[in-house]
Amino acid sequence: MDAHFLPISRVRQVPSVAVVVDVMRAYTVAAWAFAQGAEKIVLAESTADALALTARHPGWVALKDGPPAPGFDLVNSPGLLRSADLSGRTVVQKTTAGTVGALAVKHAPLVLCAGFVVAEATARVLRAGGYDEVTFVVTGEDGRADEDLACAEYIAHRATGPDTTAATATGPATETAGTPGATIGPATDTTTAPGSTTDRATADRAAPYLRRAAASRAAVELATGIREGAHADDVALCLELDRFPFAMAATLEDGLMVLRPHTPH
Repeated sequence: MDAHFLPISRVRQVPSVAVVVDVMRAYTVAAWAFAQGAEKIVLAESTADALALTARHPGWVALKDGPPAPGFDLVNSPGLLRSADLSGRTVVQKTTAGTVGALAVKHAPLVLCAGFVVAEATARVLRAGGYDEVTFVVTGEDGRADEDLACAEYIAHRATGPDTTAATATGPATETAGTPGATIGPATDTTTAPGSTTDRATADRAAPYLRRAAASRAAVELATGIREGAHADDVALCLELDRFPFAMAATLEDGLMVLRPHTPH
């Protein structure tokens, strides 16, 4: 599998398969929304569009980055969302990078949205499809967000086979989103998430990637309170490897980009 890592600004052609990565926090939040019962997530073009959609559909709930705002029911925080009851609800999500990345590849035949919490499920979809080429859209910081690049690289490695080690190449990445961080030795702490089915070997392989994400600018800003609309547990929740057993696939439905959980076979 040839893996290409691109920032949103360099997505100029429609890829055959796109994996849109936003670890902190859009697609961690999306996964939690599904875990809390949401039926689907509509990825909005703008905050105005999000509010217009919820005005037309009074049962829908709106979610955005930053602090609480009039008209929005939720903020883009897994720590704050995990106590919400979203059973059967439609969530309209607008974020700075994650939703923008998915909309940039909305015409691709397959669009998966991912973070570490759904990494293995996403890799399983790619393995099952046997795709020759996959474009990873690294959404944060114009492709320089190391938490997103680390996650994209990890999923690409896992997609080549369940026993792939972190040092095994997946094929040439002819374009990169930035300078990939170097993988480093095994972690001393490879604790997995409470709901995770990740085994110890997988946790060990993922550890260098998770450490990169934990040291990223986004993680530091969340941990120090620079980013508004955050919970103290957000970083830890974003780094829960394979917390959920489903992948997330986005498709165009009646002109809207709609994200739904997808369980790989």
